[in-house]
Amino acid sequence: MRIALVTGVSGQDGSYAAELLLGQGYRVIGTVRSIDRVRASPTPLLEQIELLQWNLLDQRELVRILSFYRPAEIYNFAAYSSGEGMYDHPLEIAEINGLSVARILEAIREVDCGIRFCQASSAEMFGAASDSPQSESTRFAPRSPYGAAKVYAHSMIDIYRQRYGVFACSAILFNHESPRRGLGFVTRKITHTAAKIKLGLAEDLALGNLEARRDWGFAGDVVRAMWMMLQEPQAGDCVVATGQTHSVREFCEAAFRHLGLDYRDYVREDPSFYRPLEPIQLVGDTRKLRSIGWSPQIDFFQLVKMMVDEDMGHLST
Repeated sequence: MRIALVTGVSGQDGSYAAELLLGQGYRVIGTVRSIDRVRASPTPLLEQIELLQWNLLDQRELVRILSFYRPAEIYNFAAYSSGEGMYDHPLEIAEINGLSVARILEAIREVDCGIRFCQASSAEMFGAASDSPQSESTRFAPRSPYGAAKVYAHSMIDIYRQRYGVFACSAILFNHESPRRGLGFVTRKITHTAAKIKLGLAEDLALGNLEARRDWGFAGDVVRAMWMMLQEPQAGDCVVATGQTHSVREFCEAAFRHLGLDYRDYVREDPSFYRPLEPIQLVGDTRKLRSIGWSPQIDFFQLVKMMVDEDMGHLST
């Protein structure tokens, strides 16, 4: 039985990765910041994996974990998330999203260079991109501490791959959502508030620029792409995206329509929520990833409906 280590296993991406790996017959070891917090809200998934508490700044403990479990693969999702917090706590973001990846790579080099590693990188690395769509060769121009830390981690992956022979991959993830997405993200804010309005628990929804566009995919499709990357004979980086963009307005329209409502009756723009629009559209060039057989299984409208249905079910109980 192959063993996989999933950091940040209790988050959106980590949980989908654990489900995928369990379905593939792996023994899954998952790390979390606090076991007590996870055990306070148990889920059937977490009962199927072996949980470890690990501080991302503790490299010696990671060396001990790798030496004991000898995982075949490591998936790193432990990080400060983007969303509303990508400009907050820049020093902590640098430590967790940047330097901790170097610690993982160094632990792999010390214990076993045969361990395969995949990092959840981010399209925020492109920032003020010079061209669109963005591919693996597009120049990085981060505009936030979050994006800059991810660029550092991405660079270290390339160094450890080229210099030390570590099988390390950087999955450059564009926006990806699911019913497990936190409420600090605009997509979940939309579906959650739409469900509250339908149930008479809210009256309106204030958002920023409704014309802002994103390349939105499903988190389950994203982690499947990362797993496929680690099954390839050679390590490499891949853009993970859908290759299509939709506006916040379109997301609102789809979510409210699914509930039999017209978003125009409830959604209002609030300039205080505005973020600067990208001078160049962020949308992924997925040709490399599709060349290894990947394609998204959940489209934009299916994703929106899935999220709305989950929020309706949760709020109705």
